[in-house]
Amino acid sequence: MAGSTSGEKKFKPMSKKQIAYFEKRLMDERKRVLKELGHFDETFGTSQQGADGDLSSYSFHMADQGTDAMEREKAFLFASKEGRFLWHVDQALRRLYRAPDTFGQCHQCGGEIAFERLDALPHARFCIECKQREEDAKK
Repeated sequence: MAGSTSGEKKFKPMSKKQIAYFEKRLMDERKRVLKELGHFDETFGTSQQGADGDLSSYSFHMADQGTDAMEREKAFLFASKEGRFLWHVDQALRRLYRAPDTFGQCHQCGGEIAFERLDALPHARFCIECKQREEDAKK
């Protein structure tokens, strides 16, 4: 980071205890997301006709059809968001297992990602400063 006013950022590898802590955090997040996705699977797997015993696939009222469609779309959007989150968690686990000595290192500047940030977002790839710059660039 030439020309930086704050100086060079240093990265110090985590201890084995910290690595184990983040592995557990990521695995817990993964289990939670998979459980949540299982609930969505149940939602998509059951249909209104099966739930009330009616063999017709049509609702009796147009308002019911609209509500059913909206609920399915909402469940799909939530499941899609959870699926993306699961991908990020899996990527973080891959980074942790492949190179534990660099886990917690910012992918942008090479500095250390603060413990507090990783504790809140164990799948974070950027330190708060680099993430803020990325967000500001999107505006």
